[in-house]
Amino acid sequence: MTTDGFLNLNKPAGMTSHDCVGRVRRLLKLKRVGHGGTLDPAVTGVLPIALGKATRLLQFLQHNKAYRGTIRFGLTTATDDLEGEIIHSRPVPELSLEQVQAALPKFLGKIEQFPPSFSAVQVGGKRLYELARKGETVEVAARKVEVFRLEILDWRPGDFPELDLSIACGAGTYIRAIARDLGAVLNTGGTLACLTRTESSGFSIEESLSFEELELQLQENKFCPILPSAVLGHLGAIVLSPEYTKRWFQGQRLPIPETPIIGPYEESSNHPPHNPIPEPPYALQVYDRDGNFLGIGQVANSETSTILSPQIVL
Repeated sequence: MTTDGFLNLNKPAGMTSHDCVGRVRRLLKLKRVGHGGTLDPAVTGVLPIALGKATRLLQFLQHNKAYRGTIRFGLTTATDDLEGEIIHSRPVPELSLEQVQAALPKFLGKIEQFPPSFSAVQVGGKRLYELARKGETVEVAARKVEVFRLEILDWRPGDFPELDLSIACGAGTYIRAIARDLGAVLNTGGTLACLTRTESSGFSIEESLSFEELELQLQENKFCPILPSAVLGHLGAIVLSPEYTKRWFQGQRLPIPETPIIGPYEESSNHPPHNPIPEPPYALQVYDRDGNFLGIGQVANSETSTILSPQIVL
């Protein structure tokens, strides 16, 4: 059984992403294991895990993510979630769903947000959470992030009302910061009560495995890693001839297109391309004619032609 590929792990609460990598490493008896996209210990849901040679492919995964979370109003904490010390607590039974609905559009599209004080963002080589634990206050610049969707799932009124949201966003977006800032806009305070990541890097929670399910599959010898082709389709691909395959493994730069590009950039007389081919340089999956995944190549222009250079050779 090959162990090179990906695992769509449903991370449990109470474990860091690093803890999850360590447990997967022990279960699969692998040295090379990595994850794509850190989750806070309290957060559950999709944590992409790369196994074996696939750890070299983490940088090429899609960056968009989706979450299902609960925001509690009338409360602010040091960490912007329920894990931190309560800074302010005030019942806000007067807060209505209509007021929340009117404020949500401020958090759609390209927005600026300040990372939570307790986060993995680095300042001067130190993580913010390390500095916060020492009681140090650091000025952090706002960061541009993008939120594609904010959908209300449920509303529970009361002294400390709660809002359930479905959120789709780009890389680097902190849902805790949205909870904090939404509470500030409404003048009630707000904090993240719970959060589950439902999508990440092309993986969905519906197809994820818990540790218990992974262990059972391993006991029954049924575990099969997810192939790179299943999660890298956004890159497009190129198929090499036997001669070009040999040259690929020798690390040679190859003139293209030797064969048509397939995937999201595919074009034919009957169908337009799914997406316009980007301007070089850009990355492509590389396969041989038997369908074997050979790695990732970078397409760039030379003075006389377009060149495919080996970037990751597997």
